[in-house]
Amino acid sequence: MRTLFVPLAVMALAVPPAFSQTAAGSNPSPIRHAAAATAEPAGPLDLRSALALALRFNPGLSSASREREASDAAVLQAGAWPNPVFDAQVEDLRRGSRTTTLQLNQPIELGGKRAARVTAAERARDQAASALLARRSELRASAITLFFEVLAAQERLRLAQDSVGLAEAATRAAANRVAAGKVSPLEESRARVAEAGIRVELLQAEGALRSARQQLAALWSNPNPRFTQADGALDRLPADAAADVVGRLSAAPVLRQARLEVERRRALSELEQARRVPDVTVSLGAKRVPADEGMGSGRNQVVVGLSVPLPIFDTNRGNVAEALSREEKARDELAAAELQLGADVAQATERLRSARATALTLQRDALPGAEAAYKAAARGFELGKFSFLEALDAQRTLFQVRNQHLLAVADAHRAAAELDRLLGTGGEEETPDAAPAAR
Repeated sequence: MRTLFVPLAVMALAVPPAFSQTAAGSNPSPIRHAAAATAEPAGPLDLRSALALALRFNPGLSSASREREASDAAVLQAGAWPNPVFDAQVEDLRRGSRTTTLQLNQPIELGGKRAARVTAAERARDQAASALLARRSELRASAITLFFEVLAAQERLRLAQDSVGLAEAATRAAANRVAAGKVSPLEESRARVAEAGIRVELLQAEGALRSARQQLAALWSNPNPRFTQADGALDRLPADAAADVVGRLSAAPVLRQARLEVERRRALSELEQARRVPDVTVSLGAKRVPADEGMGSGRNQVVVGLSVPLPIFDTNRGNVAEALSREEKARDELAAAELQLGADVAQATERLRSARATALTLQRDALPGAEAAYKAAARGFELGKFSFLEALDAQRTLFQVRNQHLLAVADAHRAAAELDRLLGTGGEEETPDAAPAAR
């Protein structure tokens, strides 16, 4: 007897157009780099343009989008019905006694397996869509943070350049006083040493700016930044988000992902429960029986069959227990995510509040006094009323206060971006306020 099984699926291998993307349609890395470099402006870059470039060319976001498309295909596959099987049997190869049976076997799923399978795939698709939104929020927060890092690095460079200019002026004034015999040459040496130290700080500020520009441009896959400067107002502090935190907490991406994982695990548990019900296979065919002695020709017989597995040894008990345990694990992870998110949001909120208070205090109280003290000390040093050490101390105090204010403002923007990352922004969000600085 020979048996031939031919699945009918081999006769319908057409793939839906929506999921027939090939490698030729992908965006290789060199092409992505070239496109990003072309789209990036060669002049000033504002925050809105930086966000648009990151959302368009970031490979991580593209990867999350591909996963979302793949989950659509998984839902399509989960809803497919089992393929029928064509069965051909030949008994006894001798022509006079050969019996041929042709039949079609159709498996029938029972217990709601297909519906449970589709539900589990839909929950996985919801997770992929949520992960895509979370990735957009993370990318947006990273772009905002790095953009303000570039702004801060530009401001540090400007402060360092101003410091070098003031140090050069102090060195010239000291040299003039030494030439006039009013002070010891030691004062000029001190001035030159201080100027050299400030020039080292200038070199460090230039390196920090180059690094910040490269990190920002890397978000849109451009290893060599083309933009000349970040165009924005660093001194504009972000708003205090404490009042808005409670309303956005429940829609945070990490909680949305955890809740979808619970739903997916519940659907998988239902699928394993449904698999405990055995499927049946219905058969319908025809059998050609050879002619008996004395009969002129053979005869055809209808063949009808029903195949039912007996769940004696394998009742799917282990898979059901595993699925239920993983469902409970997902619930525990949801509770842990809620606790961790609350702690992270509270920390970021406190950081934002502290940085705002520090920046406002320095801007209102410390900066005006430091600037006035330095101007008085520099003028007094030129007139011979103050020593060089007094003028140098006033200069250092001024630039320390300016740097502290700059760090506080940058930290406030980082904390605000971190809150956006933790709490999400709900898809197509508005660009934060970063108006171009007056030139």
